[in-house]
Formats: sequence, C-alpha cells, structure tokens
Amino acid sequence: MKSVFSALALIAAASLVGCSGEAPSQETAAPAEAPAKTQTALDVFPAMGATGVNPDTHLFLDFETLPEIGSSGLIEIRDVDSGKTVDQIDLSIPFSPNPTGRQSVSTEAERRALAEGFQHSDYQFITISGVDFLYHPVLVQNDRVQIDLHPGVLGYGRTYQVIMSPDTLIGGDFGGITADDGWTFTTKTEAPSADTDRVVVAADGSGDFNTLQGALDFAPDASPDTPFEIFIRNGVYEELIFLTEKSDIVVRGESRDGVVVGYPNNSAFNPPQPAPSRRPAFTLYNVEDVQLSDFTIENQFIGQAEALLIRGKRVVVDNMQLNGSGDALTTYGSIYMQDTELTGDGDTILAYASLYCLRCTIKSKGPFTWTRTPDGQHGNVFIASRFVRVNEPLPWTVTAENPEGRIVDANLARLPRNGPGSSAPNFPHAEMVIIDSTLVGISEEGWGPVEPPETFDWSGVNFMEFNSVDADGNPIDQSGRHPIVKILDADADAEVIANYRSPAYVLDGWTPDVR
Repeated sequence: MKSVFSALALIAAASLVGCSGEAPSQETAAPAEAPAKTQTALDVFPAMGATGVNPDTHLFLDFETLPEIGSSGLIEIRDVDSGKTVDQIDLSIPFSPNPTGRQSVSTEAERRALAEGFQHSDYQFITISGVDFLYHPVLVQNDRVQIDLHPGVLGYGRTYQVIMSPDTLIGGDFGGITADDGWTFTTKTEAPSADTDRVVVAADGSGDFNTLQGALDFAPDASPDTPFEIFIRNGVYEELIFLTEKSDIVVRGESRDGVVVGYPNNSAFNPPQPAPSRRPAFTLYNVEDVQLSDFTIENQFIGQAEALLIRGKRVVVDNMQLNGSGDALTTYGSIYMQDTELTGDGDTILAYASLYCLRCTIKSKGPFTWTRTPDGQHGNVFIASRFVRVNEPLPWTVTAENPEGRIVDANLARLPRNGPGSSAPNFPHAEMVIIDSTLVGISEEGWGPVEPPETFDWSGVNFMEFNSVDADGNPIDQSGRHPIVKILDADADAEVIANYRSPAYVLDGWTPDVR
C-alpha cells in the first residue's frame, strides 16, 4: 500500500533523473488515516488550548485549498511562562541542495565537489541520536500542512505558543498566526514510567507518543529480560526514523496496511557523507535483537532511496510492507524476514547481510538484488518466496523528452563491474540461493549481468536455484540460465538443499524467535 505523498515528492515526480540520487517521485495511492482533524477557529492540531499533549508532537494546519510552502517566513515556538523562544524555523534557509530529490549536478566531478563543500549547517537539519540529517521542516499532504519541530525542544508540563509569519505558507487563505490568535497548548505533566516495558504511539495524540521516533528515543538501550515493545496505532507517520546502538526492541503496528511510516528522502536530498547513510526513510543502525512487525515503511522519493536500511545482528522483519526505490532494502549483519512484501525500482535488495527470507514477495522494475556478500558468511537465501518483475519503466528514465521511459530486465542477482575507473571492487563471495520459489516475468537467463571471468574470478560466487515454478505452479525450464548459476538436483544436492532450508545454517547458528 502507498500512503499520501508530500508536496515535495509530487514536485519531484515531474523532474527526477537518475537512480544515483536523481529521481522523480512515485505514484500516489490511497493513504491510511492521518491524525484526526481538530475543528477550531484556526483548524489546527494540537487544538488551541489543548492539554495533555505529547512533547514529540508534530504541528498540523488544515486547509480547504492547499497552500504552498513559502521561501521565507518564520515559525516560532515560545514557552508561555518564561517567554523564551524554544524553537524557530526560518524558511529562507533551504531544505537541501536538492529539495525535491533531484540531483542538481550531472557529472561525477560535480558530485564530488558538492560533497566536499557540503555542510549540514547551510541547510535545515535535525539531529537524531547524534547524527545530523537534512529534513523537511514543513510538509504538505492533501489539505494538511505538517510542521516538524526540532527534536527535544518541547518539555513535559509546559505551555507553548505557536506564531507563524504570513509568508510561511502561500495561498490557502493563510494570513499568518499571531500571539493574539491564541494557538497555545500544554504538554503532559510527565513521561511514561522509566520501568515500563511497553509504550503506545498514536498520531492523534492518544498514546504515550505521537511519533515513532519519540518512542524509539525513549526506549532503553537494552532490555534483555523482557523486550521493550512499541505499539503503533493505525495512522500515517510522516517522519524520518533512525534507531542506533539499542537492542531488545519490538516495534509492532496495529495493522500492516493501516500503519504507514514514511518520508521523502534519497541520496540527492541528503548528500552522501561519512557513515551512517542518511538516505533511507527508516534506519536500524548498529542494533541487536530488534523486531519490526505488522506495518508499512515507505520512501516517497526515488533514486537511491531505501525504505529500510538494516545494519545489525539478529534483526527480525515480520509481516511488513516495504516500499522503496533503488536499493529499497539495504542489509548488513544477520536478518530473518518472513511474510513480507518488498517493492523497489532496481537493485531492490542491496545485500551485504546474511538474509534468510521465508514466504516473502519481492517486486521489482529492475534487478532484484545486487548481492555483495562478504567472505566468511552466507548471503541471500529465499525459501518458498515469490519474485515478480514489474513490467514498467524505471521511473527516473521517464522525462518530458522520453515520456515512455526505459524498461529493463529484472534478473534475480547481478555482479557487474561497477563502472569504469570505479574504486569499488567486485564481490567474489556473493551468495544468492533460491529454493521452492515462484518466479513471474523472469527472463530465461534469469541472473546477471556478471563481470566476465577474464577479469573477475567466479570460483567463490555461490548462485544456486532449486525447484522454481511459474505463476501457475509449473516447473520452470532452467536450461538457459546464466552459466554462473548452479541448478540444484533433488537427489545429488539433498544435503545442500536441507542446509539452506535451515535458518540456523544461514544465520550463523541463530534460530530466530518471532515474537
């Protein structure tokens, strides 16, 4: 399911150019339910005079006519009792060197120059767990404007006033908000108990937190006896998520389609910087024993635009919907994924992890995986899963000059030479194993391209396939497969097949416990 897109994502749809961060936005579809509108004179959330507000709240304004985000203007949050300004958003500061997700430069030299001269302080940015990200302080979705304050500026037991200059929003009959308009609200008196093992996130403010990031920040660093659970009620959560250096957390949605966590982000909006990567919508970074269950994650930009990036040990992805673009799921560490659907536009899994997938569906317009398994570990293993080629053009190839775009083969795994003069080596230990799976729209060759053996040693590559069937359940003729692929035999390779059907074999002894 696709949620509502921000106005910035819609602008990008007309003009993005390349999968290396130059991209138009994806197509919109029916959203999950957003926070309930509050009918006041100003039609705002939190409502004028509201009490018991969570300090992590976004601010919302509702309009009958959709306004545009101003290129100037000031949003100010004041503590009513002290009179001090606790947060300020100056819209004359650009959101990004590429605010629509479109790359403003075209050559590699220009990209390097941009990266060398890039500083977060020149743009709108927030700091999450010590990491700076460019962000959208104002987003427009349908008839609603969302304002994201800087993390941590609101405290418990305080009353705040919102003031917005008239040039903050253009159109929509917006004339600004002054102190006389009386948009004030009071936060809850205290945070949840420090010894609680479960909190609730609700976009309408009825839970312990309004945002998932607020709940993740509250979660303890570790809770090995009883995993800390974050329950997300149905709603749309348009926010950038970054969880790092924590363990023993279960994040569970009320329903897979009803909870949508998403953000417009990619490598053009957040230019490459030293690790961690800042281009995903949702990042798990250096985590252990974390489980995601029963909700949707999506990236609303295209290009190099992950829905989810995982760098962690013993991470479970259960009954999830992941919608990204290029590198839609990037993986490091050890990951168990079951009953999950992943959609992407090419290199849909950028794969460094030991990843075991059971009953998963992968839909892709371009190559399903770029498998980069390090030496000494297993790679991608798919059991009873489904690969569906989406016969549509790569979205970044659809332009005014070429409205039909370019359609490409969507092969199962590829190992190309990474461009002339590239400093990135190829990946001689890449592993991709597909067993008892359904393949729809896959070419006869099925795999590749692979750098030729004259320049790349194939001997350590482990691409294997067994018992693949088509959409009707009929066995697929594998006689034309790429020569690097080994077609397993039920009798001769019985032990190999049995081994790869075992998660513990693939995941270095870990037998996942899905909670």
